[in-house]
Amino acid sequence: MTISTIERDFFIELGARIAALRKARNITQVQLAEQLGISQQTLQSYECGRRRVPVSAMPAVAQHLEVSLDELFAVPQTDAKRGAAKRGPAPKWQQQIEQIATLPRAKQQVVMQMLDGLLAGSPAA
Repeated sequence: MTISTIERDFFIELGARIAALRKARNITQVQLAEQLGISQQTLQSYECGRRRVPVSAMPAVAQHLEVSLDELFAVPQTDAKRGAAKRGPAPKWQQQIEQIATLPRAKQQVVMQMLDGLLAGSPAA
């Protein structure tokens, strides 16, 4: 069965996100593949977009990468009041938070401690 260009692009982007999230958490392909019960070669095929990730495997992939399915699929954040996707570039603080989310856990902890310290010393708004 052939897939459309849109589907192919989706799986290439999904694979790239899986690889980026895995690397950000210092997890090897072998380790993640073992956790998912697949071969390293299969995971490599997912990451480069040669094979489609089965829908049934998506929750396990998200769980092992410690992200939500929305984050795994890169679903845009929505405006809760309007239910519509926000338009325009994300604010700088939001971009920074997204960058922090890709750091290894140890570095994320350091950033959180720094923020906790700064916020604890600031007056409540």
